[in-house]
Amino acid sequence: EYVEQHERLGTGHAVRVVRDAVGGFNGPVVVINGDAPLLRPETITALLNETRTHHNACTLLTMTPPDPTGYGRVVFSDGRVSGIVEHKDATPEQRIHETECNVGVYCFCGSRLTKNIDLLAHDNVQSEYYITDMVGIYVGQGEPVSAVHVDDCREALGINSRAQLAVATRIMQERINERLMAEGVTMLDPSTVWIGADVTVDRDTEILPMTMLFGSTHVGSDCVIGPNTRLTDTRVGNGCIVDETVALSAIIEDGATCGPRAYLRPGAHLMPHAKAGTHVEIKNSTIGAGSKVPHLSYIGDTTMGEGVNVGAGSITCNYDGYHKFHTTIGNHVFIGSDTMMVAPVTIGDGALVGASSCITQDVPADALALERTEQRIVEGYAATRRAKLEEKED
Repeated sequence: EYVEQHERLGTGHAVRVVRDAVGGFNGPVVVINGDAPLLRPETITALLNETRTHHNACTLLTMTPPDPTGYGRVVFSDGRVSGIVEHKDATPEQRIHETECNVGVYCFCGSRLTKNIDLLAHDNVQSEYYITDMVGIYVGQGEPVSAVHVDDCREALGINSRAQLAVATRIMQERINERLMAEGVTMLDPSTVWIGADVTVDRDTEILPMTMLFGSTHVGSDCVIGPNTRLTDTRVGNGCIVDETVALSAIIEDGATCGPRAYLRPGAHLMPHAKAGTHVEIKNSTIGAGSKVPHLSYIGDTTMGEGVNVGAGSITCNYDGYHKFHTTIGNHVFIGSDTMMVAPVTIGDGALVGASSCITQDVPADALALERTEQRIVEGYAATRRAKLEEKED
């Protein structure tokens, strides 16, 4: 759930709007800037633990950046947090000597925040209610306030431009890749591999350059993925080879191979040890165990059995301009090259379809289906034709 802050009156006002919407806070309340996606879960946990251990009214996250320009400065007195001064409101002395900066992440005691949030004032340069002023309010009340320092300043990186978004995205990707490699995934060049936060990859899989894995994609163990591969919401089993392939909402079972330059559209399902080869497109179809569609083919809206071989240039004609129709191919069928299967059509188990056939009727099991014009031989024609053409040139 979320609450919209209709009037932009500052960070403290935003918290007060939420308080009014929910009727008060119970337990620890973590307040985070919405443009800081790089915070680690461990850092938030450290804030919560510090708050609970010391019964703090507030615990804030701090850092010491190489260049503190633009950050609010955390002011300490006798080693204790005494307040936060926004950069715009800081004196020149504070900007020079107070180098520990506010990250903009806090953990509050919910009941005390509910009670005291209305004490915020807006007597500052921006005429806004700063959540940072809660620190000074609590210090004035004698309430315990402390800080947790984060060593990696990149966690506090805010995003205010497309360039900063690209930087944050790269940092997040480095974290994901480092985690996967620590878990046993091999990457030849991690800088060229892009993997989404929800993707899972099992150990001993190798991911080659220019590979992108997005959405809920899962890759099993002992696979080789890439190069130049993009998988989205796709499940890959163990021991698969996926080379230069684009797959969306597809399933690739154990030992199956794809590519190079295969395209698996939604509903494509390669059973164990099936093959979708070079320049092959598969849509809403099941390719049976051990079946092969090696090259230059389109298979759409099809159920294919096991042990099938589809010759080069063969397609299922599944669309009449208005509706889609289904093709069924049985087990151990051989489809010759350059075959058109015009759906709806069924080819029975063990059938043989001759090359260059246009199949418009069902083929019984173990039958031969052949549909093409009979080859005609005209002896000597080529030589006669050449002679005539050469005579004209003279």
